[in-house]
Amino acid sequence: MTGVGLNSKVVPTLKSVNKDNTQVGASASDDSNGFFTPNNKIDFSNVKIEPLFEESVDFETFSKSDFRAVKVKACEAVPKSKKLLQFTLDDGTGTDRTILSGIHGFYEPEELVGKTLIAITNLPPRAMMGIESCGMLLSAVNNKKDSDEEELHLLMVDNHIPAGAKLY
Repeated sequence: MTGVGLNSKVVPTLKSVNKDNTQVGASASDDSNGFFTPNNKIDFSNVKIEPLFEESVDFETFSKSDFRAVKVKACEAVPKSKKLLQFTLDDGTGTDRTILSGIHGFYEPEELVGKTLIAITNLPPRAMMGIESCGMLLSAVNNKKDSDEEELHLLMVDNHIPAGAKLY
């Protein structure tokens, strides 16, 4: 990136939206998207968190999941679907990977191009709307207290992490 010195702070400009398409993200100037905001500066008092699973999964089963960093090369709304986005991803193999995700109520496709996300890459392919999805993108989901309104935050990581990097 040109024109950025060592002491410069680059703030992402991703703007996610709620189900009613109201913006919940931020501009580069106010950083309310939380990427650089310390936890003690964010109000989590109105967030309801689901209880943790009581059932345990053994380490051998967990270790079979292949979590990888993936780069979004292209993203578009799936025709005739209100929820699905079709991602074309670089997973480090040299072959594009397609993953569908039902997050269109929270993100616009053009906002996600160029981002580095986390995917589970060894799930069996699944056809949705006639398109084969080869994996799953990870998101964090919660509800507001005393509300059925869901918030979804796609997990994004530092763009310095290369496509295909394995997560442990």
